[in-house]
Amino acid sequence: MVNGQEAAIIEEFALFDDWMGRYEHLIELGKDLPLIDPDMQDDTHRIRGCQSQVWLHAFEENGKVFFKANSDAAITKGLIALLVRVLSGQAPQAIIDAPLGFLDQIEMKEHLSPTRKNGLDAMIKQMKLYAVAFKQITH
Repeated sequence: MVNGQEAAIIEEFALFDDWMGRYEHLIELGKDLPLIDPDMQDDTHRIRGCQSQVWLHAFEENGKVFFKANSDAAITKGLIALLVRVLSGQAPQAIIDAPLGFLDQIEMKEHLSPTRKNGLDAMIKQMKLYAVAFKQITH
C-alpha cells in the first residue's frame, strides 16, 4: 500500500531521466529535513550501521510518531529525509507495517553502494524500533 507521500516521491523521481538528476534531487530533499536538535547529535541518537554519521530522534504526539534527524553526508541526509517524509506523523503500527515499496519503485536500493544500502536498512530498522517502543508505551 503506497501512501500519499510515497506516491508523491515516486512521481518526483519519475521526472528525472538519469541518476545524476535523482541524486541531486535526493540531496535537495536533505536540505528540507526536519533537523534534530544539535544537543541530540550524540551517541544515544546515532544510528549504528551507517558509514556516515546519522542521528535520529523520535517523539510521540497524540498517538503519532514524529522524527527529526541529521547526517554529515549529503546523500545519506537525503535518504533519511525520504524516510522521515513518509513515516513521520504516522501511528506506530502504520510505521511498523510500512513496506516502503516506494524505495523499490524509484530503484533507490539498486543505485546505492552496499555500504549506503546497509545504512538505509539501519535507518529503517531504527525508525521501526522507535515505533515498536511507542506502541508499547501507548498500549
